[in-house]
Amino acid sequence: MVTDQRTLDWMLDSDPALRWQVERDIVHAPPETWQATRARIPDEGWGALLLSQQDADGQWAGGSYFPKGFFDSSERDRPGQPYVATTWALKDLREFGVDAGRLGDTAERLGRNSRWDYDDLPYWDGEVDVCINAFTLATGAWLGVDMTGLATWFREHRLEDGGWNCEAEEGDSTRSSFHSTLNALVGILEYQRFTGDPALEHARHGGAEYLLSRRLMYRASTGEVVGDFVGRIVYPNRWHYNVLAALDYFRSATLHDGTPPDPRLSDAIDVVRAARQPDGTWRQGAPLAGRTWVDVDVAEGEPSRWLTLIGTRVLDWWDAA
Repeated sequence: MVTDQRTLDWMLDSDPALRWQVERDIVHAPPETWQATRARIPDEGWGALLLSQQDADGQWAGGSYFPKGFFDSSERDRPGQPYVATTWALKDLREFGVDAGRLGDTAERLGRNSRWDYDDLPYWDGEVDVCINAFTLATGAWLGVDMTGLATWFREHRLEDGGWNCEAEEGDSTRSSFHSTLNALVGILEYQRFTGDPALEHARHGGAEYLLSRRLMYRASTGEVVGDFVGRIVYPNRWHYNVLAALDYFRSATLHDGTPPDPRLSDAIDVVRAARQPDGTWRQGAPLAGRTWVDVDVAEGEPSRWLTLIGTRVLDWWDAA
């Protein structure tokens, strides 16, 4: 629970993309309240800005995952990567809560005009990277595209230990990755939410077990924390794993499935709880480098409305159980 009314007022004083989630998940306002706020997203603030940047062919920045001309530009040598091309813009709009109907015929235009940087493959067919395919699976389902082919891909590309790894597609690894597995789980859950298709239920639960068996933090071989990234709590995390992002997935998954939190999440909960400030806020970690259309959060070390929203709803969910 937010312990300071000033903190709650500060969270509510935000873009509609964030405010509606505070109203729903923290304030527990009536549906008509948060739904009215959510309906404003395409016409105000971050959502309106992103929609205004769409190209006539349905894309953003002229490309699928990277902007047009990226590989021949000096931007390729800069830290991080740009987050302005089609996949990232659609991911942001979906996660903001924009109604798919406001995208018009975007899905059809992308089907005609957008190709992946990898092998020039058609956009809605996906490519070979697990994380990219996870974003595409979720976004296609949101926009009403038939994504059953890509859904099948996720069943066929699970590794023996239960999860997924982008590097496995190039033959560089036979073990699952925390990053890839979490992105796959989020994408599959979104696919299920939008379509009601249960075909990936077993794969999703198996991937979740991969993370749970490691308590979201530890190596199976040594029991050590898998890497510094697990505690790097930052928003937006894009494709990077951290314990707060993982816990937010498990919160969503248990609410979807009607199941209680798994006790093996407790170590990750302790990390998130320890990062909470006395006024109920969480501070921004080191933001990921890369060009964006709009900055949706604060600089490193400043109180983050997004992290405070996510951290609060995760602890509320855990403590209520």
